[in-house]
Amino acid sequence: MELRIKSLIDQMTLTEKIGQMVQIDRVNVTSEILRDYSIGSIISAAGSTPRRPPRHATTVGGYVSTRPLYFLTMWASGQPDPELVKKIGAATAIESRATGIPFVFAPCVAVCRDPRWGRCYESYSEETEVVKQMTDIILGLQGEIPPNATKGVPYIGEIVACAKHFVGDGGTVRGKDENNTIIDWHGLLSIHMPGYYQSIIKGVSTIMVSYSSWNGQKMHGNKNLVTDFLKGTLKFRNDLPMGINYSTSLAKAINAGVDMVMVPPKHTELLQIMTSHVKNNVIPISRIDDAVRRILRVKFTLGLFENPLADYSLVDQIRTRAHRDLAREAVRKSLVLLKNGKDPKKPLLPLPKRHPKSYPCSAWLPGNESEGVADLLFGDYGFTGKLSRTWFKRVDQLPMNVGDEHYDPLFPFGFGLTTQPTGELLTEA
Repeated sequence: MELRIKSLIDQMTLTEKIGQMVQIDRVNVTSEILRDYSIGSIISAAGSTPRRPPRHATTVGGYVSTRPLYFLTMWASGQPDPELVKKIGAATAIESRATGIPFVFAPCVAVCRDPRWGRCYESYSEETEVVKQMTDIILGLQGEIPPNATKGVPYIGEIVACAKHFVGDGGTVRGKDENNTIIDWHGLLSIHMPGYYQSIIKGVSTIMVSYSSWNGQKMHGNKNLVTDFLKGTLKFRNDLPMGINYSTSLAKAINAGVDMVMVPPKHTELLQIMTSHVKNNVIPISRIDDAVRRILRVKFTLGLFENPLADYSLVDQIRTRAHRDLAREAVRKSLVLLKNGKDPKKPLLPLPKRHPKSYPCSAWLPGNESEGVADLLFGDYGFTGKLSRTWFKRVDQLPMNVGDEHYDPLFPFGFGLTTQPTGELLTEA
């Protein structure tokens, strides 16, 4: 493979190399842009939902990335279920391949240490050990690593996964998004880094660099962590995507070791700036070649040059009953019961299926299979979920995490009431 990569790079122009490092939004794709700039990949960003797969997504040598179908389903459960998330990853991989999307931006291995962070719902837990176990989703997304696989080389049997956001994005001051994580080296390694160790061990193909900072230094420009530690010490061989907007930041990020850039609407401007940086030796061509080598390694490993199109043989597996049942199971297992009526001797749940009263009920981000909520309310299944993060009493207590000296929560990490199923299962007509 390395000879094949070298042969291709030797034939590429500077425009083609830079194009490989650029990822543009699907809504900005035109035939002219793909032809003139040799764009390497396309992102179907949040809220971007084409009615049919974009024609240009099947271009040989490029890939489309998106977020996985079940990425919000397991956030609440403090009892990690690696086997379930592995199944979710496998189902996501099948449906993604069927629609021609071989790259997903998951899993998020952030350790959310302050619930004021607006993206805390993407984090599996405030507890590092939970996050480590849930990285098993990679084995579902990319496939189980075979015994004879080459050690240290990311394995892709299904689709490309992406661990994010490297590193410390869940530990920012006051939970402010894309802000500063103030923590010493030991804390960074023991709290925020282990999810990446596990991701690399499990063969993750890409790692997204964070917008946030560590002790005042932007991660995008942190060569010590991105190149020396991640690529050097941890020997991560594939590419590192990120999003960026400004000329000076672009040069710092590429030189720090970032390989792929998620580009804002002014993508032609960014391409021109990047070309200028290379021609003026602001970014050395050796850094460009290294980035392209890493990107092509992922594409060759994926088999994208041989099989660039969607796998239409899998179309009948989109939204199958089995996949919907899996999502419904994830909803059930991720819900946490904090209180069950005013009197412990007279629990409110489970509700009788035939009852004259109506009860208001709300569930946050249950996914498409919200029937999983009803499964628990009416006793078809029992509540088993446990909190994966501390439920504080007052905002002035934050940040507060399990193990802290002055730990005084309203509901502690791992709390969750249980109920027993009634034994009367609802069935569809």
